[in-house]
Amino acid sequence: MRIVPRVLAAAVAATLMSSPVFAAELTGTLKKIKDSGTITLGHRDSSIPFSYYGDTSKQPVGYSHDLQLKVVEELKKELELPDLKVRYNLVTSQTRIPLVQNGTVDLECGSTTNNVERQRQVDFSVGIFEVGTRLLTKKSSGVNDFEDLKGKNVVTTAGTTSERLLKSMNAEKKMGMNVISAKDHGESFLMLESNRAVAFMMDDALLAGEMAKAKKPDDWHVVGTPQSFEIYGCMVRKGDEGFKKVVDKAITDTFASGEINDIYNKWFQQPVPPKGLNLNFPMSDELKKLIAEPTDKSVEQI
Repeated sequence: MRIVPRVLAAAVAATLMSSPVFAAELTGTLKKIKDSGTITLGHRDSSIPFSYYGDTSKQPVGYSHDLQLKVVEELKKELELPDLKVRYNLVTSQTRIPLVQNGTVDLECGSTTNNVERQRQVDFSVGIFEVGTRLLTKKSSGVNDFEDLKGKNVVTTAGTTSERLLKSMNAEKKMGMNVISAKDHGESFLMLESNRAVAFMMDDALLAGEMAKAKKPDDWHVVGTPQSFEIYGCMVRKGDEGFKKVVDKAITDTFASGEINDIYNKWFQQPVPPKGLNLNFPMSDELKKLIAEPTDKSVEQI
């Protein structure tokens, strides 16, 4: 019997409707999460106030972590998984990219700068924060900007943008600084606090976090004209467009609703654990623009 085109089309439509089309379309991380009922979040242990342990319970907290949890809520809706389980995996500066690449971690939100070099290895969400490289110094030091560093000991962390900028400035402007490169942010601040350096150059928000850990936080302040700007983003596996789309939606919805302002105030303008100290770090104009005009580009691409 000959099937007329209209009947044939109806039969095909009925077949498609009865097939698990949505499930078949899931690939990459979305399929992994749907099949396992679990998402693994990468986090830091001491990147105050972005992602760190707030107390001895070893549970991550922070500004970036709150945005991660917004992604989890979006995934519960998108994948129809109201009981989606969350697993945490500690990462470091050295391990965060490899652990995203090999699938150990599904999403990493901390204080990871989006730059062109890293974009070759992973994909980034829309930016979640923008920082400037500035100075942390004692209020009594007399240092208010970079020009005040001439002939003085200045510390920064090895392998960072700040180290490169500081050494370049020293050579080009013949400032006669003694640039000290410490192994990590903690050691940098220790050298500052013990008076072996007059200032510590780094991302301003991280400097605020280090200041919050000081014995006498009120003795310190962040100063200076930013020498560079960097955008932090959440990392996902390279080429995983479906998952990145959900991550971006969760973040941009949080921006558009204005809830990002509450999250920001919670971590930068109110007392934060573990010491209950207030970073007193107002939102910058650059971050306000990033929230108003979200982008997954790095600063050098804008």
